[in-house]
Amino acid sequence: MLTFALHPGWALRPARLRDSSGHSSPPALALAPQLSRSRRPVLPTRPRIPSRMQATTAAPAAAPPLRSDQREDVVNVAICAHVDHGKTSLVDAILHHAQVFRENQSVTPLVMDSNVLERERGITILSKNTSVMYQNTRINVIDTPGHADFGGEVQRVLSMADAVLLVVDSVEGPRPQTRYVLREALRLGHRVLVVVNKIDRPAARPNFVVNSTFDLFVELGATDEQADFEVCYTSAIQRIAGDAPDRMASDMEPLFRQMLRLPRPRIDPNAPLQLMISNVAYDDYKGRLGIGRIHAGVLRRGQTVRVGKPPSSCAEEAPMRLAKVSELFLFENLHKVPAEEARAGDIVTVAGIEPLHIGETLCDPDDARPLPPLQVEEPTVRMSFSINTTPFAGREGKYLTSRQLRERLQRETQTNVALRVTDTDSADTFTVSGRGALHLIILVETMRREGYELVVGAPSVILKRDPHTDALLEPFDYVEVQVPEQYVGVVVDMLARRKGEMINMVNVGGSGESFCTVEYYVPTRGLLGINNALMTATRGTAVVHTAFAEYRPHAGDMEHRENGSLLAHSTGRVTAHGVEAAQERGVVFVQPGEEVYENQIVGENKHADDLRVNVCRLKQLTNHRSANKEMNKSLQGIRTFTLDEAIEYVGGSEEFVEVTPRHVRAFKARGKARRIIK
Repeated sequence: MLTFALHPGWALRPARLRDSSGHSSPPALALAPQLSRSRRPVLPTRPRIPSRMQATTAAPAAAPPLRSDQREDVVNVAICAHVDHGKTSLVDAILHHAQVFRENQSVTPLVMDSNVLERERGITILSKNTSVMYQNTRINVIDTPGHADFGGEVQRVLSMADAVLLVVDSVEGPRPQTRYVLREALRLGHRVLVVVNKIDRPAARPNFVVNSTFDLFVELGATDEQADFEVCYTSAIQRIAGDAPDRMASDMEPLFRQMLRLPRPRIDPNAPLQLMISNVAYDDYKGRLGIGRIHAGVLRRGQTVRVGKPPSSCAEEAPMRLAKVSELFLFENLHKVPAEEARAGDIVTVAGIEPLHIGETLCDPDDARPLPPLQVEEPTVRMSFSINTTPFAGREGKYLTSRQLRERLQRETQTNVALRVTDTDSADTFTVSGRGALHLIILVETMRREGYELVVGAPSVILKRDPHTDALLEPFDYVEVQVPEQYVGVVVDMLARRKGEMINMVNVGGSGESFCTVEYYVPTRGLLGINNALMTATRGTAVVHTAFAEYRPHAGDMEHRENGSLLAHSTGRVTAHGVEAAQERGVVFVQPGEEVYENQIVGENKHADDLRVNVCRLKQLTNHRSANKEMNKSLQGIRTFTLDEAIEYVGGSEEFVEVTPRHVRAFKARGKARRIIK
């Protein structure tokens, strides 16, 4: 018998042998170095990730035990990525390769971004489902948001998937939201297929991106099986994919082949029905719709089910109720098709059950086993929502009362599980909490387009108390800023004044302009209102990515804004003569001809205190001056407020934003001006 003495730096691990088609053969023992993060391999053209890597953090939650059967005709996959890394474009490419559209059909780009706000802002806000057929297999695809403020959508839809397509930009590599969605996928025990997108970019660096992604897997505590991920290279815009950067096919066939190798749903065909509602929608004819995955059993159209949540020890839950499924749909391409029955592993839409809420389970009426409710991270930012009480209230909106405002906010919480609405001492004011400022701004923008008039306060963070030490805690964000080297000092100074803690700085040199990437932990309240100042200081060249990190001890007081405001002296119509005089005091926000009211914020002062200005004053006319000459005067440098900019500008407990269907105005409730300019 032969014996071997192994070098201390080597260990036995199972190695997968691959044939020319890329399929795995049974594992065989092979010798491989016991690698550490500091000695990770330099990947060849076709990167293969070593499977033995020690995790630096606690292991993720264990995957559920395998059941007695497996669906071979269904693959449930969620597409996740950082914002603007191309996941919705990748869904477009998948739909085209599956021949969902006719050859002569005119298709708009980003077909899954059907919401008007999504198209305007270029981001995915709501998760959406689609399904394509490939080699007699139904591939259910879930498109998820990429912005960190909409992470609640990602958390609840991942429960419908068995695997994840993690899309990473071939130049930027993993970013803060990549970390978040990957952490959630690993926590659920999902296998991950890494898709290196935008491989056609001239500055693409696929080996670096794959190595960085592998480091992220290790840092997040991936198991050996999860860290041994497959890699596919794509250009979603060109609709091509390949197994290596230098071996790209002429279509998306390589990606489809790899998706077919992802895990299939594990089911028990004899178990009682369990369907978790992960999303809800509304149809004018069918009423409230519930979207979710059948985890066990069979569901039939017209079946009676029991609906509810498991009993909770900390709160009184409503008892489970009986209901009837009047309609049952499966996803097919971009549509829902009626079905008589669906089995475990299918993602379905049900109708006829009202009320129906996210997190509820549809169970067998004789053997009800509700699944644990969805766990969503708590909100970190809040704003006050109240009825419009300004002098111009009621001019434009259809919904003006506190009852209508309350009903709309409560209706939003039924579909937006990361949102919280609480009452205040005033019957006309409500506190709305969300995952970030953008999360709440999107809600405000949606409501104004529906015809609501309201007044919102400045965003503020939600503080907590340490249960052990009673110390005050506040949320911190991980911040990554990419900026040209000449502006690094400005960025560092700005984040330091906002109590930021630098954790890394990397210089990315090249033949052209040199860029730096700085990484910080910054209090969330320090990031409120920083975008405009940062863009101005860096001449619009800074690229900022943020993600919630953790709660830390309170960092102390900090200034929200260095400059004061210019406040309207009286109610009236703005004149060019008044704006010309006000521009000597700072930046003006209003145009000649607009109506303003007393204490409305009409500009930003050059100095730290507030100042009243008379933007409505008229020039004394004589025989040598005509009224028409006043209106022909051109004024430069007037800054127009958008909703995002107005909410970012206001701060403290005295400044608010009036939002109507056609106007956005900021005002001060109790402005203390130094003097009046006449």
